[in-house]
Amino acid sequence: MTWLDNGAVRLGFVPALGGRLLSFRYRDTELLWRNRLLLDDDLAPVGEHVLAPNHGRMGDWVNYGGDKTWPAPQGWDGPDQWAGPPDRVLDSGPYTVDLTDGVTMTSGADPRTGLRLTRRFSLSSNGYVLNLTAVNLSRRPVRWALWNVTQFPGGGDVHVALRDHPDPVVDLVAGTGNPRWSRVGSRALVPAQDVVGKLGFPGAAGTLSYERDDLRTTFTFDVDPAATYPDLGSPVEVWLEHPLPEPLAALGGLDPPAHIVECEVLGPLTDLAPGARTSLRITVAVDVTVEELG
Repeated sequence: MTWLDNGAVRLGFVPALGGRLLSFRYRDTELLWRNRLLLDDDLAPVGEHVLAPNHGRMGDWVNYGGDKTWPAPQGWDGPDQWAGPPDRVLDSGPYTVDLTDGVTMTSGADPRTGLRLTRRFSLSSNGYVLNLTAVNLSRRPVRWALWNVTQFPGGGDVHVALRDHPDPVVDLVAGTGNPRWSRVGSRALVPAQDVVGKLGFPGAAGTLSYERDDLRTTFTFDVDPAATYPDLGSPVEVWLEHPLPEPLAALGGLDPPAHIVECEVLGPLTDLAPGARTSLRITVAVDVTVEELG
């Protein structure tokens, strides 16, 4: 486990679990969802649980929670799709860690995608900056996008800033149904709801927020309207899930462990020659949504 702390913001990492950020505390309030049956508040394994690379179907995925980076597009139809989670390298394999300037975690070389991922975190007064890089270590050209996934406890609302676009919001996955959303001015609002499904936001403008318990966590990032993004052109995706009486066979046996909201930021699909790289910068900030007392 590795920690960064500036008094207001405390970040906890487990490099051995796919380079995950597994604790994001703002003024002592934990913001991220973490599977507390697997990891305690110190990010140590609970009971006899063993941290180890994991693979198989989605129903075999060990969902620890937190924030992680994957390649997109996701899929199981061919070598140009990432068949995870889980996988043994990028999702659950050990990452090296460098504490020279913030925290930098680097994956092993993934033979299937050809990629090595790097996640670099540096603190700010009310959040952090995340710089992501994917480099093609293979001898073949590949085409991937960076895909950052942050899991929050359910019960809050997601706000996505929108730009002019003919199809600003699209349905991507309907596990138990398509998530509801509405347009509020220049934003899309995805309210708290019991559904397993995903929305894509081809009209995303570069700001994504999650509001829960009077705290707003905002992700800011660049969007290139001329670029091609995965999943019907979506720089932002929002996934919702809640516990079910039985796993979803249509989603590889996925068995949601809790009410979870995923805020997902994607970079553009990029053709990477051997040795080439792509990057994505995300700024994360927290603010109070109601007037503080005292």
